[in-house]
Amino acid sequence: MTGEFRFTFGPWNIHEGADPFGPAVRETIEFNKKISLYKKLGFDGVQFHDDDAVPDMNNLSSEKIIKEASAVGMKLKDHGLIAEFVAPRLWEDPMTIDGGYTSNDPKCREYAIERSKRAIDIANSLETDLLVLWLAREGTYIRESKDSKVAVELLLKAINEMLEYDPKIRICIEPKPNEPVDQAYIPTIGHAIALGHLSIDPYRVGVNIESAHAILAGLDPSDEMGYALAHKKLWTVHLNDQNGLKFDEDKSFGSVNLRRAFNQVRILDKHGYGRNGEWVGLDVKAMRTQKDETATQHLKNSREVFLRLLEISREMDDNIIDNYIKNRDYEGLDQYVINCLIK
Repeated sequence: MTGEFRFTFGPWNIHEGADPFGPAVRETIEFNKKISLYKKLGFDGVQFHDDDAVPDMNNLSSEKIIKEASAVGMKLKDHGLIAEFVAPRLWEDPMTIDGGYTSNDPKCREYAIERSKRAIDIANSLETDLLVLWLAREGTYIRESKDSKVAVELLLKAINEMLEYDPKIRICIEPKPNEPVDQAYIPTIGHAIALGHLSIDPYRVGVNIESAHAILAGLDPSDEMGYALAHKKLWTVHLNDQNGLKFDEDKSFGSVNLRRAFNQVRILDKHGYGRNGEWVGLDVKAMRTQKDETATQHLKNSREVFLRLLEISREMDDNIIDNYIKNRDYEGLDQYVINCLIK
């Protein structure tokens, strides 16, 4: 069974090029102009943080948030686009310095849960049932500052409150082993799936795999995908690439390790990813060196690499592969894959 592939990215993937060591180098592009670029680049869906859809939402009433989100939903329809998911952006708020759901301050934990409920309201207004949780600051800089058992229980409490708030919402956990915290409580897909199984409705808790996050954990992204697929929990992906175990780089898909990218495409296609409505999401950043007029090339490139690797995978002769495996000739299989990638 082959996959069916539609592509999304978030408006934050068209950015000004600022980094921790220097200011912005490109002009800001307003949200409406970004939306107009999606179809031109070959994308049909949009990923959202809650405040991408409703800026300054902390200062708005629930009714106003829903009204503004609904207006954004109409803009998407005008452009023939669909919202893939909404993610509460908790990590930038002063209330989440010590984490959101796992903060040592109960008022901060309450803020994180209430903000997540407003994100669910936004998701409903944008007509998506998927809420992505990147647990960015849910961890420690100093292990003694938090109790890891209690922290998991607090994460579970937050997830359960979200599930109870809306009986239709699906929660998609995006794990990462570190950054911005030194050590995250839910570092891998196995941790995320296990956390979901503890919830009041495991059927509605799945995972989002980001290539770079798996690499930062010292794992192969395609193996993480296979694990999630076996559990029927892979509800979206964030494809990109990464130069080793360092900070999260969000490089264009396949730009560092083409074979690693190939194996991600192959396992998704082999197991029918997308046939239940899943999207192929990108989370890639333009290099800071790019000028304004070429600062969307990374999105186009990543999609094209995915589709070319898909062609290569589907052109491969399964009989040849099966014969190498049957004869335990893995050197032969290795060279066959290499030859297919470089021909």
